[in-house]
Amino acid sequence: MTGRVAVVTGGTGALGQSITAALLEAGAVVAIPYAVAEERAALEGRLGPEPRARVHLEAADVTDEAAVGRFVEAVRKRHGRVDDLVNAVGGFAGGDLVSTPLAEWQRMMTLNLTSTVIACRAVLPGMIGAGGGRIVNIASRAVLPPQGGFIAYTVSKAAVITLTQALAQEVRRHHITVNAVLPSTMDTPANRRAMPDADRSAWVSTTDVAHVVAFLLSDRAAAVSGAALTV
Repeated sequence: MTGRVAVVTGGTGALGQSITAALLEAGAVVAIPYAVAEERAALEGRLGPEPRARVHLEAADVTDEAAVGRFVEAVRKRHGRVDDLVNAVGGFAGGDLVSTPLAEWQRMMTLNLTSTVIACRAVLPGMIGAGGGRIVNIASRAVLPPQGGFIAYTVSKAAVITLTQALAQEVRRHHITVNAVLPSTMDTPANRRAMPDADRSAWVSTTDVAHVVAFLLSDRAAAVSGAALTV
């Protein structure tokens, strides 16, 4: 991926840091809109001087279309292009339909689905103009088949899969691929805190998920679009 420029939303989170590391290892420049200063510091702390020089970090609200538009424009001005987009930002909430407040429902839709839509809208005109690009969206293995008990999360992530498949058809003629990666329960600090007594032997590492994302961005996956790959 040497010479490529990738935008990674959620790139300072647990999964996002692994994705960022994988893309930097492949030679890419990685641009990250971030919200949590502590996460930014953690990412910078794990990178050496050379890869850190290829990271563009800027505070931006990924649920604000104008803010994301300004961020992408700043990346283009600085690096001349945006070749790839990874939508790794997201959140989780439990609860069945009756017990889930409407505000929590809307928060899940905004964080998991609308943020993905906003980022795609921001990068697609440039990709179309350049004659190609790669988009990878992070959904969830838990939504195939749809699960109850965390219904707002389930519906929002299922919608990400549908968005991925429909958008893949819309932009196919422009040589832009759009795929989704569906991790099962990942071994992250947040999941360890939430499920301290769980059997973690079957949990997937964020590094393994990142390797799949990197593959989908690579030229070897040029013929793959509209896929929903479980990890």
